[in-house]
Amino acid sequence: MDYAKIWFVLWAVLWTGYFALDGFDLGVGFSGWLAADGEEQRGDVLSSIGPFWDGNEVWLITAGGATFAAFPPVYAALFSWLYPALLLILFSLVARGAALEFRGKVRAAAWKSCWERTAAVSSFLASLFLGVTFGNIFRGLEIGPGAYYGTFLGLLNPYALLTGLLFCVFFFFHGQLWLSCRTSGPVALKAAKLAGGAWYVLLLIFMFFAVYSYAATGLSGNFIVRKPLLALPSLLAAALMAAKILLARGFPEKAFLASFSAIALFLLTGFAGIYPALLPSRLDPAFSLTVYNSASGAYTLKLLTAAALVFLPVAIGCQVWVYGLFRTPLTAEERKKSGIY
Repeated sequence: MDYAKIWFVLWAVLWTGYFALDGFDLGVGFSGWLAADGEEQRGDVLSSIGPFWDGNEVWLITAGGATFAAFPPVYAALFSWLYPALLLILFSLVARGAALEFRGKVRAAAWKSCWERTAAVSSFLASLFLGVTFGNIFRGLEIGPGAYYGTFLGLLNPYALLTGLLFCVFFFFHGQLWLSCRTSGPVALKAAKLAGGAWYVLLLIFMFFAVYSYAATGLSGNFIVRKPLLALPSLLAAALMAAKILLARGFPEKAFLASFSAIALFLLTGFAGIYPALLPSRLDPAFSLTVYNSASGAYTLKLLTAAALVFLPVAIGCQVWVYGLFRTPLTAEERKKSGIY
């Protein structure tokens, strides 16, 4: 059994799970205020993600831990070469968490407004920087013989910035769909309208991204050689269309699931494009960090696989339980009694 390939798939699935789950609460964090009028409605917006956002971030920790355990050179390279970018992501996520926790601790309007702004800015920056990071991975890094030749400013190249913008618009759409099915009244109606408009922007940016990816990256190579992989971008296009159609027909819950699937398929398409590399080299594919030269030993991977078979279903089960437990949004009266948000 080729455990290295199995762990590439698990690595991709864990990162995909993080973006599909945390994507909607990041989107709510920086765009939810657009669907809300007044302090009470903004509280309703934030309460819609209250029971979920910190659980969603567990997938980020799990994906990072899997990288460390299964592909140590990749983990070391990321935190050596992309350290400033990763620190910006970390600071943004810390600020976002603090804002969500502290907003409801004091009733003063100025206090709440300060933390609402902090949540919006930090959620947006986290989304943008995550997109820039993975845009550079999809594009390829300046990896040479035993060294990295890139710079921090070099990470802010047009392709990576476009990917960051795509992530932000994707999360905006995803977050507004979440609000349209997790809130009620004017907030839900306005969120559905915002999501409908954002879909056209998302489609335009996505088409530009697809053309740019074909011209500036090697992502298309695997799809040309391995034709069955074309099912991934095809399903991605179908999921995007389904989200729009379902939203227009008044099924926001199903539209949200279609958007969830679209984000997952987008990330899986990217990972399928860079395989077998985890960190591709733009200078020469021979310098890429791949499943063949970066994986831990077979015994380590075997133990990790056994652990994943036990603990991954538990983690998924816990999240399913939480989502089921809080499937009915808090009413305004319940939210006030709880003292949160």
